[in-house]
Amino acid sequence: MLASLSQCSTAQKNSKDNAQKISYKNMIDSQHFVFEAQSVNPLRGRFRNLTSLYEVRVNKDSLISYLPFFGRAYNPQYNPTGSALDFTSTNFSYTVTPYKKNGWNVIIKPKDKNDIEQYFFTIYDNGTASLNVTSYSRDAISFNGYIQKK
Repeated sequence: MLASLSQCSTAQKNSKDNAQKISYKNMIDSQHFVFEAQSVNPLRGRFRNLTSLYEVRVNKDSLISYLPFFGRAYNPQYNPTGSALDFTSTNFSYTVTPYKKNGWNVIIKPKDKNDIEQYFFTIYDNGTASLNVTSYSRDAISFNGYIQKK
């Protein structure tokens, strides 16, 4: 009897895990998710936990980035009101490839932001994610966090 209950509980957990994996895959494939950054690791400097809400909203027709930047800018553009990673793009490429057996790589290349080369997400099937931002005129910077539905 006890073994039967244990098997039932394991089957329910596996079913719930599979449903979550399918949900994350659907968000990625449909280009509708939000990446919420919890920590930042600049190329120069130290790892920091973020205490404010920083996010990247990915939609089929727009990429809305609200992220901090710490590091060296080689060709700085004067923007007294925000970070270099605080922008909206409506012209970008979106590519998804499998990552090992438990996740996906998503590469987003904004075509209307001359400074940003790409946003490279590694998203795991449990919803955790990392983001590496590369730029043509600034140090690379990476973020850790998770994805969720909008």
